[in-house]
Amino acid sequence: MSDPVLDLLLGDGDGILERLIEYARIPSVSTDPAYADGMAAARKLLTDRLETAGFNNVQEFAAGGHPAVYGEWLGLADAPTYLVYGHYDVQPPDPLDKWHSPPFDPQIRDGRLYGRGVSDDKGPASIALEVLFAFLAAEGSLPVNIKILLEGEEEVGSATLPAILASHVDLLGADAVISADGARWRADLPSVNTGSRGSMAFELALRTASKDLHSGRFGGAVPNAAHVLADIVAGLHGPDGRVTVDGFYDGIAEPDETARSGIADLPFDETGFFSALDSVPFGEQGFSTLERLWLRPTLEINGMWSGYTGKGGKTVTPAEAFAKITTRLVPGQEPVHVAQVLQRHFEATCPAGVSMQFAPRGDGNAAYLVPPDLPLLLAVEHAIEDTLGTRPVRVRVGSTLPLADMIKRALGIDTVTLSFSTADEDFHSPNEFFRLSAIEQGVTAWVLLLRRLGRSNGQDE
Repeated sequence: MSDPVLDLLLGDGDGILERLIEYARIPSVSTDPAYADGMAAARKLLTDRLETAGFNNVQEFAAGGHPAVYGEWLGLADAPTYLVYGHYDVQPPDPLDKWHSPPFDPQIRDGRLYGRGVSDDKGPASIALEVLFAFLAAEGSLPVNIKILLEGEEEVGSATLPAILASHVDLLGADAVISADGARWRADLPSVNTGSRGSMAFELALRTASKDLHSGRFGGAVPNAAHVLADIVAGLHGPDGRVTVDGFYDGIAEPDETARSGIADLPFDETGFFSALDSVPFGEQGFSTLERLWLRPTLEINGMWSGYTGKGGKTVTPAEAFAKITTRLVPGQEPVHVAQVLQRHFEATCPAGVSMQFAPRGDGNAAYLVPPDLPLLLAVEHAIEDTLGTRPVRVRVGSTLPLADMIKRALGIDTVTLSFSTADEDFHSPNEFFRLSAIEQGVTAWVLLLRRLGRSNGQDE
């Protein structure tokens, strides 16, 4: 039996694509103030579309940064309510010379749409909105009550999202969150994300003298800031790949054998994985590659600099050295505790006579796991299976999805991702793309999910 809403969507493929291209043309880069007009234009487009489609109480939520866009349709008194999440901000397009076509002039090539933000998150979020709009156009109502939150700061760490959530707890209350952000693990294997690692970022600065010094007059007689930093960083991991910081692993339970066996059963071409990266396996001994990515925490140096880094040479003994550091956290680790133990470690390993500054960037995010029997998770799995013909495997992601932890802490509800972008689509990099096939798959899965949620009143059938 055909579905009138799905028929409407499948018959409007060109229109959906045109509207996505219009949206992706807007340079809504949140990190750079030069793009403020683009951010405002994206909000205007979204609020106009929500109001035109029939959503109520459309407004902007601001808390000192880029506002979020909100809208609601609450026409069913006895139905469950779901909060649909996406974000309208995108990463900077740099480096521009690496793009094969202009980043904000989306182009179609070989079944793909190329442009900044098309995969993260304008394509997936547009799919969710198009389905909701089609329900209202075809039937005048939705199967369940829906609230929409489209964030403007996801790409800068959701800096003001906690304040937005805290200020609108009653308005944003729902049974669960359906996130259109995130990504499929692989294009060739249906999957659903059931967990993500947390994160915490830091900056480290060392000073060994009042200024850079002549390496002939002073070298060998005063400490070299670059050498000091290199020694400290080199000691962060042992030969077995484990982090040597005392207390770093506090609170972490031994990996669950059920989770480990499930990961081992996944079809994963490890040789091909590393070959594509032109790299080799590395990390904590006793764990497979996927276990290291999904089940274990990390401590990473993201950047180091000191002394002269321009062209040619300059014979100086550097007086300052800097590092940017991030962690990926697993269940049981709290960002505040990790910051404390790292602070103690760096203070203990900093040599006498060297001054050090170590500072967290933000409050960080804890890891998040979807409850395995959550009705929404089961409904999403059914929708993916009915769309693609294969039961999705449960996977985790090594990256951080800040929303899930923030929502859980602020609203006490869980988040399940239904996104049809894919992890290989070069988001955050030049030549970001979105598979056009994902549009039909995505609208189908979202229609089936909403139908199922409406029929089951939020409970799995």
